[in-house]
Amino acid sequence: MLRVENLDVAYGHLQILRQVNMNINNGEIVAILGANGAGKTTLLKSVMGLLPPKAGKVFYRGEDVTGRAPFELSRLGIAFVPEERNIFQAMTVEDNLLLGAYFVKDKAKIRSNLKEVYEMFPRLEERRKQLAGTMSGGERQMLAIGRGLMSKPHLIILDEPSMGLSPTNVLIVFQTIKTLTSQEVTIVIVEQNVDATLNVASRAYVMEHGAVVMEGSSQELSQNDYVKKMYLGQS
Repeated sequence: MLRVENLDVAYGHLQILRQVNMNINNGEIVAILGANGAGKTTLLKSVMGLLPPKAGKVFYRGEDVTGRAPFELSRLGIAFVPEERNIFQAMTVEDNLLLGAYFVKDKAKIRSNLKEVYEMFPRLEERRKQLAGTMSGGERQMLAIGRGLMSKPHLIILDEPSMGLSPTNVLIVFQTIKTLTSQEVTIVIVEQNVDATLNVASRAYVMEHGAVVMEGSSQELSQNDYVKKMYLGQS
């Protein structure tokens, strides 16, 4: 589904990513873990065409999409939910969702997609006429994910979906991610909540100082002594 080959990314003379390689298979939930400054968000921005790579390639479904504009990638079936969420607070929940179907021209398909999102997230349907800015943090994240699903993407990329949320809303968000597994959508999730993320992901990559230092199944990494010490707070 998604392949990153030898990706180097720099801000001016400051190199952030170094020879990053990743392979995401169809239907997987794959986590990218690491501390602040590890390069996780930079990686996502480069994949999404927001930061041009200094070297390396990005392939989506076998096609070289290196440096493609975000709107082109959206049309190809990639949805990106950034950590800022970027919902339109002065618009209703439903209007926010409909914006996610901007590239969908078939009105019947838009209605069908909206129905599926509401079935997945009943709370959004309950509040469809409510202004998005009046929702809780967890509900806003649910809305951001729902909006991403309105285009029926093959791949959805989530950047720090639990950041700044209360424990209750963190639980809601990870339950939401589990729900997505029934939608035949591939998920890449960047997250600092390592324990919760390994519970929903099938595989994970660990990044440090702009490079991938470890990869494996979630079960393998959760039992790894280094991961337990550095990321799970276990001695």
